[in-house]
Amino acid sequence: MLCLPGLTPPVHADPQPASADKTAQKKALQQELEQQIEELSERIKAAPRETALYSRRGDAYFFLGQFKQAVADYDKMVELDPSIKTSHWRRGIACYYAKQYADAARQFEIYHSFDNVDRENGIWRFFSQFQAKGPGAAQKGLLKYEKDDREPFPDLYRLFEGKTTPDAILKAINTAEISDQEREKRLFYANLYIGLNESLHGRKAKARTYLQQAVDNQWGPRAGFGPNYMWHTGRLELQLISTPENQK
Repeated sequence: MLCLPGLTPPVHADPQPASADKTAQKKALQQELEQQIEELSERIKAAPRETALYSRRGDAYFFLGQFKQAVADYDKMVELDPSIKTSHWRRGIACYYAKQYADAARQFEIYHSFDNVDRENGIWRFFSQFQAKGPGAAQKGLLKYEKDDREPFPDLYRLFEGKTTPDAILKAINTAEISDQEREKRLFYANLYIGLNESLHGRKAKARTYLQQAVDNQWGPRAGFGPNYMWHTGRLELQLISTPENQK
């Protein structure tokens, strides 16, 4: 998905050694985000019509798992600058995690009028429709795409159309004649969206396996804005389905 023009990128998750203590890492990230929210809230008091401040605070709220607060800040952005409503995909994802599924689906629908190539947006509309109306309606209502898209999204979209499998997608990436960096990028997105789909269908153990691989992949944080946001989305989904009640 695309970066919204003129907005400051959110905090990046710094790559950590494999041996780093995950509890300490999680606590450090939480403290950093809480500090950002506090600082941004003070700046908003001084400049209450500065859209970029709500953008950055909304991201920080989302990364903390405070989804309704994220939606509120993204809504404030749209109130201040209605021209960004169509392209505000982050609002759609925040609505989804705030369980505002109909609003999420609508956001991804209007984004399609802004960018009718981006199958990643179509996947999120599928997720939202699945939650709002059930799997049958989600499958029937898949957005149609005719133009080429960045890899690996054509294959990933075929997964949601029922035309391929996770193993086939991953095999194609692993055997493709591409650079190591390109392979890392494609594997990040493949593991992320396969994992999200497994989670959506209640297959939590499989979902955790794929999502852990996405979170361990540091391409997203290195790449910046959109990929970094999606890395955090994978991290949060993994966190949500790893609570004791979801250990099934």
